[in-house]
Amino acid sequence: MRAAGAAGARDGVGAVIRAPRARGRVSSTTVVRAVSRRDMHAMSIVLPGLIVTSSPFVFSDDAVAAAAAVTTRCPRAEAPLRSTKTSPSRVIKGCWQLSGGHGGDRATDRTRGDAAVEDFASFVDAGISTFDTGPEACGYGDSELIIGEYLKTEHARKHRDEIQVFTKLCCVGREQSNMTKDWVMANVDRPRKRLGVDKIDMVQMYWNEYNQRGYVDAALFLTDLKHKGVIDAVSLTNFDTQRMKEMLDAGAEISTNQIQYSLLDRRPEKVMKQFCESTGVGLLPYGVVAGGLLSDRYLDAPPDKVVMNTSSLRKYASVVGNVGGYSWYQSLLKCLRAVADKHNTSIANVASKWVLESPVVPAVILGARNATHIPDHLALFDFSLDDADRDSIARVLAGGEQPTQDAYTWERGGKW
Repeated sequence: MRAAGAAGARDGVGAVIRAPRARGRVSSTTVVRAVSRRDMHAMSIVLPGLIVTSSPFVFSDDAVAAAAAVTTRCPRAEAPLRSTKTSPSRVIKGCWQLSGGHGGDRATDRTRGDAAVEDFASFVDAGISTFDTGPEACGYGDSELIIGEYLKTEHARKHRDEIQVFTKLCCVGREQSNMTKDWVMANVDRPRKRLGVDKIDMVQMYWNEYNQRGYVDAALFLTDLKHKGVIDAVSLTNFDTQRMKEMLDAGAEISTNQIQYSLLDRRPEKVMKQFCESTGVGLLPYGVVAGGLLSDRYLDAPPDKVVMNTSSLRKYASVVGNVGGYSWYQSLLKCLRAVADKHNTSIANVASKWVLESPVVPAVILGARNATHIPDHLALFDFSLDDADRDSIARVLAGGEQPTQDAYTWERGGKW
């Protein structure tokens, strides 16, 4: 199943980012080419992380140098994930960009071939040693194979104890109506062969059709493989809280749920965050800077100058329309810029830090087309948000539309 290909972008309906008229707010409209909800559902299967043509984390050369001098390695999560011995790096390198079609500017493209393999060494040297990938069924193309090539290198062998690979089990076809242990084993063996490993650090299950309840059996089959030493962590992606609870109640040893979570998309706070706090299940957020929309690049940008030229930007433009519209979105950017000025950092880093400081978030997934993003990622650990920062952000968030449903409900046809 192609989850985020060009067809989804071409077939999306024309849409607007419009501030709702409720509560007396002034409507402000930006016409952009957005994607339909059906395309959103398809694209979100692949957990896009960040797809931007250049880094949304904007620093001067001096600021980059200063950040690198202060923080030279990304820290790891303080405690192992639930039911595992795995502690990921707090920034996880998202590898959807290695699936093809995300090269962007040729001068900076390192998403394929030897360049893609070589870049992993720079991330590992910086402590960003956990990689998030997936099979072709989730839209990740050859990214598992590229990681597998890196794992063969002398550099990877030297740092093998640090490196972790998180991949996915994508249940999107007929197997959902007849889930078997053999099917799960075959689809875990495939990434083991592609990666060239005996044991996978994490397998994250995606399930397309909730009316087929085989996801409980699949989670239990994965738990059996965990006990046999085939995988270390049994995890989920894009599941809601109800289904997470069903699997836990059945005895599945769920460690995390990878989900969209950002200042623009706070649906995980509706019920999922509280559930995670009570059970110890962690959240691995993607989309934390909304494909670049939560960055200095768009601060004070006139609506008619905002070009939605990537599938990720089109996706998150639809999110902006749901949560408050363009005028509200600009007020959020202004607030984040004030916080960023206080800490000598970027809007994108403030947005990422807000998510990363959640007690249920052991790590965030940040995609990158090349290793030049590394100083930006390390700068996340050179400041902390204080109560005044969080309060000022909360006041702006209170002025937007509040989510009414759980995470990943809207993409499946429900309400936001």
